[in-house]
Amino acid sequence: MRHFGHISPTVRKDLFHQEPAEFTGASPARTLAAALGATLYSPATRPQLARDIRKQAGRGVVSMVLCLEDSISDGDVAGAEENLVRQFAELDTDDTELPLLFIRVRTPEQIPDLVRRLGAAAHLLSGFVLPKFDESSGNAFLDAVAQAEAAGGHSRLYAMPVLETPGLLHLETRVETLAGISRTVNSHRERVLALRLGVTDFCSAYGLRRTPDMTAYDVQIVAGVIADVVNVLSRADGTGFTVTGPVWEYFRSQQRLFKPQLRRSPFLEEGVEELRTALIEHDLDGLLREIELDRANGLLGKTCIHPAHVTPVHALSVVSHEEYCDAEDILRPERGGGGVMRSAYTNKMNEVKPHRAWAERTMQRAEVFGVAKEEVGFVDLLTAGLQV
Repeated sequence: MRHFGHISPTVRKDLFHQEPAEFTGASPARTLAAALGATLYSPATRPQLARDIRKQAGRGVVSMVLCLEDSISDGDVAGAEENLVRQFAELDTDDTELPLLFIRVRTPEQIPDLVRRLGAAAHLLSGFVLPKFDESSGNAFLDAVAQAEAAGGHSRLYAMPVLETPGLLHLETRVETLAGISRTVNSHRERVLALRLGVTDFCSAYGLRRTPDMTAYDVQIVAGVIADVVNVLSRADGTGFTVTGPVWEYFRSQQRLFKPQLRRSPFLEEGVEELRTALIEHDLDGLLREIELDRANGLLGKTCIHPAHVTPVHALSVVSHEEYCDAEDILRPERGGGGVMRSAYTNKMNEVKPHRAWAERTMQRAEVFGVAKEEVGFVDLLTAGLQV
C-alpha cells in the first residue's frame, strides 16, 4: 500500500516531486509508525464491517482500529467479538489490499482468545490497541500480545498503547506515571509501534469538552499533558516513540462562536474557494489547525472517527518542497561538521547541528507521505484526495 495510492498515477506524477513509497505490514516498524497517518476508528459491531474496510481502503485509508472498548456498550462486547470473527473471515476471501488492521480490546485476556478465534484470518491483523495503559496494566497487555503472536505463528503483532489514565493527567501523579509507562514500553520496545493519546478521557476527568472552534492545544490542561508525554516519551535522541495526535470529534456543522480559522489566500485560485467553504461548513478548519499544531508539538499521525478527516490529515502530512530542500541541505554528508547556511528558498537560517533531528524526521515523513512539487500546496493535495 502507499499514501495517495487511491488516486491515479498521472495525478500523483503532477502532484509529487517524490512520490510516497510503498509499504506493507512487514515493513520495518519505524516505517509503519511514520506511515500510520489518519488511523480511522470503527466500532466492531458494524454489521458490514468488511465492506466498510474495503471501501475505506479505496478512499486512501491505510490504518484502521476496530474497537471493542469505549465505542460500544458493555453488553455488546460478546456480539462484537463474534462479528469480528465473521468479518475477518469475509475479508480473507479475496486479495483486496487492506489497511493495517488493529483491534482495540478491553482486557489482556481478549488478545490471545481473539487471535485463536480468528484462525487463518488472523494474518490480516497488524496488532492491538491497548486502552488505559500504565505500568500496572501495561506488562500484562504486552505479554498477551507476545503470547498471541507466538500461538498464532505471526511474524509480528504490534501494540499501540493509549495514554489516557487519570494518573497521567493529575499533576501530583504525572511524573511517576510517565516514568512507569516509559519503563514498560522500553522493556517491550520491539513490540510498541506507536503511542496514542486519549484526549477525550483527559477532558472527561474535568468535565470539559472543546468546541469545534478550539484545538486540543487551546485547552491548557490537555496541552500540558501532551507536552509532558512528548518530553518523556518522544525524544529525538533514539529513545523516543512515535506519539500520534488526539482525536478530532466534530464532523457536523454547528453554530460558530468565532470566525473561521482557514485563511482565504491558499484557496483563491479558480474553483477551490468552494472547497474552503465546504471545509468550514463541516468544521474541518479547526481540524486543519490542530494537525499543524500536532506536528509543531512533536506528534505524527492522528486518531480519526470520521472518514471525512482522513484526506485532510494526509494532505497536511505531505512534506512541502521547501521543507524537503531544507532537510536535504542540512543532511548533506559534507556538512557533518556543522555550520549555518541560508536556505534554498532564501527565507530562513538552516543550522546543521540543531536542525539535524528535525531534518531526519522530515525525511522519514517524506519517505511515506511523499514530497510535493514546488508549486503544489495542501489545497491541491486535498482536492485530489477528495475527488476520488
